Amino acid sequence: MSNVVVAMTGASGAIYAVRLIEVLMAAGRTVHLTISASAAQVLKHELGLKIDLENFDPTEILPDPAGQSDDSVIRKIKPTHSEDFALSSVLGDSDLKQGALIYHHYKDFSAGIASGSFLTEGMVVCPCSMGTLGSIASGACGNLIHRAADVHLKERRKLILLARETPLGLIPLENMVKLTQAGAIVMPAAPGFYHNPVTIHDLVDFMSGRICDHLGIRHEIHQRWGNQPL
Repeated sequence: MSNVVVAMTGASGAIYAVRLIEVLMAAGRTVHLTISASAAQVLKHELGLKIDLENFDPTEILPDPAGQSDDSVIRKIKPTHSEDFALSSVLGDSDLKQGALIYHHYKDFSAGIASGSFLTEGMVVCPCSMGTLGSIASGACGNLIHRAADVHLKERRKLILLARETPLGLIPLENMVKLTQAGAIVMPAAPGFYHNPVTIHDLVDFMSGRICDHLGIRHEIHQRWGNQPL
């Protein structure tokens, strides 16, 4: 299995990361997940998911509606395009493979993803707070998320930053320019509407699909421009 790093930080938009993990695992990738303390707070506030960073349990974050608590927002939101907002919606049945989820504590610099010798297809910071963006832009490796991102830049691997903030001040904009020049892909969490979205999941899948496009991962989770009736 190919490795993809997913880092969650304290910006709004936790559902983007939860869905992305599901999509990547459906595509047969091994997801190396790291979650900041602020991201854990956002997961609880926005999705009702209670994450124990010290004793992480994958079932706490994997989007299985049957396994979520009654206060989980994931359980309440329904997709529109199919009844199975799940693994089979990502690829054709013949291509469906179950990937793996490996968790790394955000303070654990001994994790493989902290080294350039650990091979990956890329890294996605999703969602990416402006604080994390600034730390990566400055090369300040204060935690595993910053270090893994720095590794992807120095190794010339794909680094995708799903930036979530509005409006944008001058300092974040300058950081985005600096990171783009360094080789990162800054992808604001700004879903399109030309595919006629109806639910939150339709908008989330648009961004998940765009991330997969830049990782080079084939998917069928949203309609593309030119493939839908106008």
